[in-house]
Amino acid sequence: MRLSPTGIKWWFRYANDVRLNKAKYAEQVNVLDFVETDKKGKQHIWCWVTDIPLNEETIEPVMKGGRCRWHIENQTFNTLKNQGYDLEHNYGHGEKHLATNLAYLTMLAFLVDQIQELCCPQFQEALRTRSKGVRIALWKWIQGYFLHWLIKTWEGLFYTVTHGIEEKRVIPFDTS
Repeated sequence: MRLSPTGIKWWFRYANDVRLNKAKYAEQVNVLDFVETDKKGKQHIWCWVTDIPLNEETIEPVMKGGRCRWHIENQTFNTLKNQGYDLEHNYGHGEKHLATNLAYLTMLAFLVDQIQELCCPQFQEALRTRSKGVRIALWKWIQGYFLHWLIKTWEGLFYTVTHGIEEKRVIPFDTS
């Protein structure tokens, strides 16, 4: 057992070549547990299955990589749940896979947004200036323009979100 300067106790346990299930020809895996006890005595356990051979030199890097990956996945689910995508962990499958298809479409929208955030200067500017980096605020601005104006290009939409409606740059009112 190890003790951190902040008073958190932690330790590892691991096993190599563990059968994944009871099947006759089950895959062999390596299992790592990381156990942490906070100052209040509450215990937290993380467990990873890997093909990396575990020993005293590899357990800490494997644990750090696993915690980092968990953190990234948790942030992604948090974004999908709380930043306007409305995806829940228990989205369910529904009848005839409707909910599954809606979850796929939500993931596709998230992918497009991620690509825009990486590659589209207009999107980056709109996200930074108008919504202060909060996606749900940007979605509300975009939704407002979509409901009231005929949007012909993404550039026009992001320019309008960033700079507002200007008489010189006309976006026709949606009369449909």
